[in-house]
Amino acid sequence: MEGFERSQHLPPYVFSLTQKFKEVAQAKGIHIIDFSMGNPDQSTPMPIVESLRAAALIEQNHRYSSSGGIKPLREAICRWYQRRFNVSLDPQDNTVVTLGSKEGLAHLMLAVANENNVALIPTPHYPIHHYGFVLAGAKLIQIPLGDDQPENFAQRFCQRIIEGLEQTVKGRAFIVLNFPANPSGHCVELSFFEEIVAIAKRYQATIIHDFAYAELGFDGYQPSSILQVPGAMDVAVESYSLSKSYNMPGWRVGFLSGNATLVSALRHIKTYLDYGIFAPVEIAAVTALDQGDEFLVPIREKYQQRRDALCQMLNGLGWQVTPPRATMFLWAKIPSAYRAMGSVEFTRYLIDNSGVTVSPGIGFGETADDYVRFAFIADESKISQAGESLKAMFAKDGVTFEDLAS
Repeated sequence: MEGFERSQHLPPYVFSLTQKFKEVAQAKGIHIIDFSMGNPDQSTPMPIVESLRAAALIEQNHRYSSSGGIKPLREAICRWYQRRFNVSLDPQDNTVVTLGSKEGLAHLMLAVANENNVALIPTPHYPIHHYGFVLAGAKLIQIPLGDDQPENFAQRFCQRIIEGLEQTVKGRAFIVLNFPANPSGHCVELSFFEEIVAIAKRYQATIIHDFAYAELGFDGYQPSSILQVPGAMDVAVESYSLSKSYNMPGWRVGFLSGNATLVSALRHIKTYLDYGIFAPVEIAAVTALDQGDEFLVPIREKYQQRRDALCQMLNGLGWQVTPPRATMFLWAKIPSAYRAMGSVEFTRYLIDNSGVTVSPGIGFGETADDYVRFAFIADESKISQAGESLKAMFAKDGVTFEDLAS
């Protein structure tokens, strides 16, 4: 059938591709050890569940909710920002509730961008950062994150942003940010956001910051909100999701906050697209934001323990990796002995020969085909099993420690 041009611009989604590989392997009887999708495997904290249960027993909560989010949840979002980042928001003008962060980002891009706009997209990137603007018809400029050392990263990246903005018309550019970054794990300090906000104002650009991993900083690192920068709300919005921090992936609740014009644009388009989230889920989200600080510590510690175990296992085999300071992902360069395969074929080979499942780097940008992404969704015992399976695969292939480390 003809006429489906918009969907034809979209390649197979990275996680759908990996899921097909897993299903084929399982049909062959291969035991899967899954590190692919960032789908938290731990239970949602019970007080949040109990809040949902109580709200679901109230009949009036079964009706349509609000496409912008119920007022108590928007007020809880404002309290969270004030408590965590000393940022003051208006619950009516500066925040809107979304069905997870991906939905909010995609519909915001659809609401505010068209073929006259240019989006500066860091790469590697979470797919919706790129394809949300593809669906909106905007032109794209890829901004490589690069492999600079942390002390050089911010300066180099800001320079790349300026070079990209020099190619655009003032007032028509969007800058997409995602720090801590998925999949690469790049982290920044508040001073970086101060510089980016100044650049955006100079070039009359708009910033969209995906802040999904706000609470998943390790080794004492605490991610900063771009909205902490004075004047940031003149040019920026920030998206957050409860999926990772509170073990609530299937609940599909998040929010977008900041610039009132952008928030209003998203709220307006959502009035045509949905009737909001099931009200008991929103009420439970209030509990998460207001009472959830105590839940965050063990969740964060669990991810850090898994990060340490996974990195120790891989480095022990010779597969050299660097522990990220944040997120729930490890961005790993494919060992040189297998790099010629490319990330999709290597992912398939890894599943078929070890049962270990990762996400191929190509799904996060065309320049990322030498990488795969591990998610911290397997406990230490499964990480140990994965180590034994990988060790056996390397031995079968005649790949030595020295080969992997080269």
